[in-house]
Amino acid sequence: MNTRLNYKKHGPDAVKAMWDVSLFVRQCGLESRLLHLVFLRASQINGCAFCIDIHVEEAIADGENPTRLHLLSVWRETPLFSDREQAALEWTEAVTRITEGGPSDAVYERAMKHFTEEELVNLNLAVVTINGWNRFSIAFHVPPALKSFSGHANP
Repeated sequence: MNTRLNYKKHGPDAVKAMWDVSLFVRQCGLESRLLHLVFLRASQINGCAFCIDIHVEEAIADGENPTRLHLLSVWRETPLFSDREQAALEWTEAVTRITEGGPSDAVYERAMKHFTEEELVNLNLAVVTINGWNRFSIAFHVPPALKSFSGHANP
């Protein structure tokens, strides 16, 4: 797959606006470990190889356990995620799959048990932001960097 266009080159103001929101999200007070999970889970759902690659690299660099990342897509079936992380992942999935009805009242109530109102607004913005980045990368066919690739296939 070839990249369609370099959106950073041809839309620098749009990219700056996205970066500004992303910077706010990273500094909003939510734990970086939680944000890595949110970014990666939304990227998995959306099928964004570029973003999955980046967020796995960032999470590992920040000390995340690779086993948790391997099992993130089946987080409900493992004991590896805290109640707060589970609530965030459930919220992430519901917002990312918004056409399926969005977060139900039950999902909202579970989220409110683990997040303040301000934190939930910031979590929602984190989900919105990563979904935006996913759509840039998918729409313009941005390939993953594969910096740590050590397999035998020719990427």
